[in-house]
Amino acid sequence: MLAALAISVGGMLDSDLEHIALLGGAIGGALGLVPHPYSWGRIAAFLVGFVLAWIGFALRAAVIPDSANGRAVVAFLVVALCAAACAFSMNRLPLWAALLGVAAIIGAYEEIFTNAPAQFLNESPQAATTVLLAAGLGYLATSVIAEMVSDTPDERGSHRLGRDSGPASPAATPETPGEDLDRLNGLMAGEKK
Repeated sequence: MLAALAISVGGMLDSDLEHIALLGGAIGGALGLVPHPYSWGRIAAFLVGFVLAWIGFALRAAVIPDSANGRAVVAFLVVALCAAACAFSMNRLPLWAALLGVAAIIGAYEEIFTNAPAQFLNESPQAATTVLLAAGLGYLATSVIAEMVSDTPDERGSHRLGRDSGPASPAATPETPGEDLDRLNGLMAGEKK
């Protein structure tokens, strides 16, 4: 449903979103579906991989020749830097999410880049923003909307308050402000209490 919305919005904005709506929506959906202890870590890792792959395109456009060997060197550098960033984060940034970020920009921009490497500065921002919009819609659909739809209204209320059932009471409210953040982090990670 959100992929159809992205395609129609892309048509109104005269962008190429309709061409990569399913790619971005699927990648964002996978990002939202796979649980991880740190919900912000999935998004941050995705953005790290996305930015590193984008920098890889910049290197290919400016410094490294666009040959099979040049593409291989850039691919190695991007994946190695993603792995290093995720290892340095001590599993706060999952490697799978960083690789999804790499896949998003490559899927959206590789063909355009191959046709006109010299147009990197003009064409890459549009490809990046359109795939990020589609991925954001996919993430929203799977992590937030699916959580809201999957529970009954009574269960949603009890998840928010961190209790199994029964009426709200002052004792059911969190004792410390950090508990609210932990519950929100768990909800965004797809955990059910």
